[in-house]
Amino acid sequence: MSKRAYNFNAGPAALPLEVLTRAQAEFVDFRETGMSIMEMSHRGKVYEEVHHEAESRLLSLLGNPEGYKVLFLQGGASTQFAMIPMNFLSAGKTASYVLSGSWADKAVKEAKLIGETHIAATSEADKFMSIPDLSSIEIPENAAYLHVTSNETIEGTQYQQYPQTGNVPLIADMSSDILCRQLDVNQFDFIYAGAQKNLGPSGVTVVIAREEMLADSPKHIPTMLRYSTHLKNDSLYNTPPSFSVYMVNEVLKWIEEQGGLAGVEQANRKKAGLIYDIIDSSEGFYRGPVDAGSRSIMNVTFKLASEELEKQFIKETEQAGFVGLKGHRSVGGLRASIYNAVPYDSCKALVDFMADFQKSHG
Repeated sequence: MSKRAYNFNAGPAALPLEVLTRAQAEFVDFRETGMSIMEMSHRGKVYEEVHHEAESRLLSLLGNPEGYKVLFLQGGASTQFAMIPMNFLSAGKTASYVLSGSWADKAVKEAKLIGETHIAATSEADKFMSIPDLSSIEIPENAAYLHVTSNETIEGTQYQQYPQTGNVPLIADMSSDILCRQLDVNQFDFIYAGAQKNLGPSGVTVVIAREEMLADSPKHIPTMLRYSTHLKNDSLYNTPPSFSVYMVNEVLKWIEEQGGLAGVEQANRKKAGLIYDIIDSSEGFYRGPVDAGSRSIMNVTFKLASEELEKQFIKETEQAGFVGLKGHRSVGGLRASIYNAVPYDSCKALVDFMADFQKSHG
């Protein structure tokens, strides 16, 4: 096999090599059926077993919280931005959002198309380089829910704690940091995540929510956009993205093998610490723009003294086998996305490269 790239893509992102190898072995003939899992009916016993296994494995990794259900949906987190207000924002209610960056902003824009919205807190004044202080969050009395974006992939910020919302449902977009650390699911009423960062390949979106949130969707919205449709049909109302669900199940097995969320969190903090350390000890050659208390352990963003130098950095990293280190076009700079499946060795290689680059360009 040719050498694996040092993959720091923001999503679709690195998948565990062990998972890819297992999938490769089962690709043509799944469980001696003479078919690939991609070729079989989603109504058949073999696929349904995988589907249910993935649901229960996900809940088990989260400590089997009582009263929660898993849905496998399509359309990415971007469809959830609209589905959430369509299902939960009723007349006379307000959808409340913490505006923490680019992805939160997209969620707000979709909610505005549906009904009354409110910004509970924002860090716009510091260009979203921090997560708003939890004590600054103001939830209106008629709030349908409070929505937070757990990790801002583009800016490189992440919640360290989550707000207490009392009787108001707390909804979280965890697309870019789900299962990266230990999590008390009971704090949330509804969590959603596109799979293509920490859960598997693109094509499936996971929802973990209290069953009562999902059970009673408004009848005036299209069938496919009601959570109740997918709950009643166990996410098999229409053809699911079966290969993506299979891959999620395999990734979840791999997380179990890493020691579950505690093991994964330890590895992630070690990887992130390595990169933040070289940024902080570079005497300003590398600059981490994010407020220290809001730094993400999934997306490490940093800048150099000039755009020219950043272009040179990208050029040299690409020649050295690194992929995906260019910052998002909306914020520029550089970004290393170090999701669960990015190996420690890739982060170590990056840090060694950064040290050499500073020596030759500092």
